[in-house]
Amino acid sequence: MAIILGIDPGSRITGYGVIRQQGRQLIYLGSGCIRTQADDLPTRLQRIYAGVTEIITQYRPDSFAIEQVFMAKNADSALKLGQARGVAILAAVNNQLPVFEYVARQVKQPFVGTGAAEKKQVQHMLFSY
Repeated sequence: MAIILGIDPGSRITGYGVIRQQGRQLIYLGSGCIRTQADDLPTRLQRIYAGVTEIITQYRPDSFAIEQVFMAKNADSALKLGQARGVAILAAVNNQLPVFEYVARQVKQPFVGTGAAEKKQVQHMLFSY
């Protein structure tokens, strides 16, 4: 039995989901968002770090999965996303969690049948699963 925390990083909204794996069965434990209201990036990064740390404390996961950086059209957005990923990973490492990185296509494929699925399609498949 393992508890897995998955993170979809963002500098303004960082999504998370927590599941328990029992053999081949996956059990939903919780999900939500860390919303950062601040205008300045350092405060948003601090909120992401604190939020991920709080989720780790609440659910006590055994491992941490995070989306890999993709190529963005806007370099500034890609840098901010990288920084958000960095503080989330730091929260995991500071709590002695092993970190696994996945591209979004790898995560979507098993649930929706295509790696190019929209977020709404993934949500529909997961919650009707």
